[in-house]
Amino acid sequence: MTAQEFPLDDTFRADTVQPMSSSSESSRGDPAEDGVSTVPSMMDTGTAAYRRRAYISISILCFINLLNYMDRFTIAGVLDDVKLFYGINDTWAGLLQTAFVCSYMVLAPIFGYMGDRFNRKLIVCAGITFWSLTTLAGSVIPKDHFWAFILLRGLVGVGEASYSTIAPTIIADLFTGALRTKMLMVFYFAIPVGSGMGYIIGSSVAKAANQWQWALRVTPGLGILSVVLTLFVLREPKRGAAEGSRITHNTNWSTDLKELLKNKSFMWSTVGFTFVTFVSGALAWWAPLFMNYALRVQLRHPTMDTVALIFGALTCAAGFIGVALGSFVANWYKKYNPRADPLVCAFGLLTCTPFLYLVIVLSRHYEIPTWVCIFLGEVLLCLNWAIVADILLYVVIPTRRSTAEAFQILLSHALGDAASPYIIGTVSDAFKGNRPETSIVQYESLQMALYITTFVAVLAGAAFLVTAFYIEKDRKEAEKVTKGSSESPQSTSTKNLLVNGENGSINEQQISDLT
Repeated sequence: MTAQEFPLDDTFRADTVQPMSSSSESSRGDPAEDGVSTVPSMMDTGTAAYRRRAYISISILCFINLLNYMDRFTIAGVLDDVKLFYGINDTWAGLLQTAFVCSYMVLAPIFGYMGDRFNRKLIVCAGITFWSLTTLAGSVIPKDHFWAFILLRGLVGVGEASYSTIAPTIIADLFTGALRTKMLMVFYFAIPVGSGMGYIIGSSVAKAANQWQWALRVTPGLGILSVVLTLFVLREPKRGAAEGSRITHNTNWSTDLKELLKNKSFMWSTVGFTFVTFVSGALAWWAPLFMNYALRVQLRHPTMDTVALIFGALTCAAGFIGVALGSFVANWYKKYNPRADPLVCAFGLLTCTPFLYLVIVLSRHYEIPTWVCIFLGEVLLCLNWAIVADILLYVVIPTRRSTAEAFQILLSHALGDAASPYIIGTVSDAFKGNRPETSIVQYESLQMALYITTFVAVLAGAAFLVTAFYIEKDRKEAEKVTKGSSESPQSTSTKNLLVNGENGSINEQQISDLT
């Protein structure tokens, strides 16, 4: 086979690929171990053209994801300046992030539905363009129109929802097995690294320009560049192409949701991830300001841009190490335990809890030990990012993955980082009461509020332990459906999903034979 026979473009059809025979597959060993696709047209041919285009595609997706998280946390790097400019308290400051995440999570199901059925590349381009324009517009809102600033920050979430629900499914259609895990690891480096760069670039640009609004004018230009790259360089593979999927038809949306609700691994990992986003959202939004208050109590008189720079650098480094370490440990442990993925997630969350507690307690008196605990806690908190995405992709069939991503985004953000910045801010204001806003009052009130995160981290670890009980069964069922063997026992839609032979149909007797 030549590369021309299987172009990686919008016309690629996985159903033109003949599935491997069982003897051929067994002679190769477990594809999850060697990290290459079981589809002859894809990684097995070893064509340089395919590999090059696949790696270029994921490079573009990683670049966009980096911008995504840079933009999301730029405001956190200049939050003190924003509070002074608009004259708002902690509750309203927390609401800025909540407004963004609310629109992001509410529209995610719509983009998930579209991502399973329409051209994903065009959806991504439209979303990035909208997000870039609304970010830029937010930089020109005057101080007496805070409501407009909140509205525009909320609209930024519309664009980001279109990307976050779709990009992981494109990666899943380019790679499979251990190689997919590695590519997801690279993709999710963008969460901590992009977040850290958001703090650093936001605070640095604001300081250089002597105006915090310039922090919001960096990512829009890069966003338009990413639209051009997506339109003219990125190639969209056929859904399920990397796995040789024989599913060519979508079931209706209600059927998709019913099947996802029956998938215990997906549901419990989503519950665990919801708790993770609660913790990470609260810390990402409030930790720089908390450390600023703590250093003032220590009479060190820091500037917010210095604190944001240190926190951003630690977040970048900790995230890079944590995501990589989590992926490599999970891949290694899978050789001995097929439940490795959720167990590694649970380990990371349960062990990060003591460090979160130490950060809150030590920050009043000790600067360096506090930064060290922040770094170690973030490393352990970041172990799960790529793993959770991988769990979703291998326990859900290809034609439901965007819907599953959207469902996970909706639940995890609705109860996670949409709520946590606002909850922490409200609890902080409640502890503050009518006392004057001195440094010690600001510090103590936010300190009490942040204790919530330690309890939620324990709940996250428990949810992933429950996931471990179901992961093997759900993964095997998804693999069987994808390869055309059967549908899950609860589903009645097998006939609409599978294709057999040249005429693209399968009858009930053939289904019986397959099962």
